[in-house]
Amino acid sequence: MPLFGRGHGAVCSVVTAVVLSAILVLAALPAAPAAAAPRPHGPLPAGFLWGVASSGFQSEGHSPDSNWTRYIAAGQTTDPIGSAVDFRHRYAADIARAARLGVRVYRVGIEWARVEPRPGMLAAAELDYYDAVVKAIVDAGMRPMITLDHWVYPGWIADRGGWADAGTPDAWLRHNRIIVDRYAKYHPLWITINEPSAYVMKEIQFGGLSARSAATMVDRLVDVHRTIYRYIHRKDPGAQVSSNVAYIPTVEPGLDRLFLDRVRDRLDYVGLDYYYSVSPTDFSAVHAGTGEFWKASVAADGLYYALRDMSRRFPGKPLYVVEAGMATENGKRRPDRYRRADHLRDLVYWMQRARRDGVPVMGFNYWSLTDNYEWGSYTPRFGLYTVDVTTDPSLTRHPTDAVAAYRRIIADDGVARAYRPTRPATFCSLVAAPASCLQPAR
Repeated sequence: MPLFGRGHGAVCSVVTAVVLSAILVLAALPAAPAAAAPRPHGPLPAGFLWGVASSGFQSEGHSPDSNWTRYIAAGQTTDPIGSAVDFRHRYAADIARAARLGVRVYRVGIEWARVEPRPGMLAAAELDYYDAVVKAIVDAGMRPMITLDHWVYPGWIADRGGWADAGTPDAWLRHNRIIVDRYAKYHPLWITINEPSAYVMKEIQFGGLSARSAATMVDRLVDVHRTIYRYIHRKDPGAQVSSNVAYIPTVEPGLDRLFLDRVRDRLDYVGLDYYYSVSPTDFSAVHAGTGEFWKASVAADGLYYALRDMSRRFPGKPLYVVEAGMATENGKRRPDRYRRADHLRDLVYWMQRARRDGVPVMGFNYWSLTDNYEWGSYTPRFGLYTVDVTTDPSLTRHPTDAVAAYRRIIADDGVARAYRPTRPATFCSLVAAPASCLQPAR
């Protein structure tokens, strides 16, 4: 689930920062050294965690009252959510599709708005639904990755002021202790809060939070993460808990000072989401700010630099690519002609290069198993299986070329040693500037 969309001020700030970085990097750029022969990357270890990712709100449909149903009702989005891809009633078939791919991890979200539609009232039928989802994942031989907060909270929390209200952290913790108590026995991977910086940005963008309350929300997200981390480990001492960041080229280290740096002692692994690339000659990532994700550059080598950067800043922590993928416009061919299968293989190649170079990457989730509701629109399509929500009442899942590609990748524990990316490495990538430009991977 990509970061931007329908917001221009934040994007302009990011682009400005990246442009300034480009100028500084190019000014310092030495003559290019002779390219060294590429090191063989080799397959990933047999225990590597291949996965697929989804979120509750984006895929379930039939959504109860929440901050996001209110944003939609207020006309702040392009499309209503409606049924989404109806994971709520089709979860068994989708989980079976993931199992046939051979994935070992299936990421799902538990929606607070479903479980607690009114303060203190638990919806037994919805808890039964999530019980069935998690059990189906486990019975299919996969490990659940459970997201506790994927940007959605109940309407009654919105009535109180959302994250600006002093009572929200206690309400959040009360709810999520119930979730942990219920599912810790399955030893899932845990994501406490999805993309905290993007969460705050979206709340400001859609009016759920005033800009002056942003620091308060960040502080409260830090506090609930630290508290629920300790609670999870009391219930499951061997648990693996993290929060995934939306990796923004060049400026990510600054953003991480707001949240990730403040919880580094409460992270069992570091989760990151990688989508967009930037270079001195390619600032097409700005299209992500207008919701035209299919026009944004997705240079796969940027994943290498994002992983290398995170491993240097969080030494000793395993890394997990919680989300990575590529958008098309309603399933049409991208303007850059990048095919989903090729992009997937290229991402895996660069991830293997990172692992070979000492980066402790432990897992990779493709975003997403099926197309879904991309926070306001069904036009961007990210799915391994495409679904035409707006015109196909049957919501048929149609496999893209990446389905067979991912099945082969998983069976082989990566791409072949002889594989070379379909796109050349970016000249002076600014994904993790200045190191990504001054210390390129040839």
